[in-house]
Amino acid sequence: MKLNTIKPAVGSTHSSKRPGRGIGSGLGKTGGRGHKGQKSRAGGFHKVGFEGGQMPLARRLPKRGFISLDRAFKAEVRLSDIQALPVDTVDMLVLKQSGLVSQMTRSAKVMLAGEIDRPIKLVGIAATKGARAAIEAAGGSLAEA
Repeated sequence: MKLNTIKPAVGSTHSSKRPGRGIGSGLGKTGGRGHKGQKSRAGGFHKVGFEGGQMPLARRLPKRGFISLDRAFKAEVRLSDIQALPVDTVDMLVLKQSGLVSQMTRSAKVMLAGEIDRPIKLVGIAATKGARAAIEAAGGSLAEA
């Protein structure tokens, strides 16, 4: 077998459409372009969202909101989830291994949701004011990485 002799199986390919090549082709006369108008002409092109000169919908509606590009890399962890962990020192590696945050997460913050009743040391994880107070009240501590 040689590369220059390979051909598709018989009947597996169709001949390409040739618009404007007579009535028998099925695409004669207007060639599938309909009648008149910009899209029927050679070079008849307009951008996506173009509405014939009318102000496009995307420009008529107001801009609204903001979506942070960092949201995929930040995570929030509940205090009750930290309580359920079997270790006393919690860092990003522990959170990732336990499945509390995704593997893509770069930074995490502990929220005051639930209770904690044993001393826990947070390393390199931020905490809200309420969560910090609850951790320290239970005898735990926070350390910057």
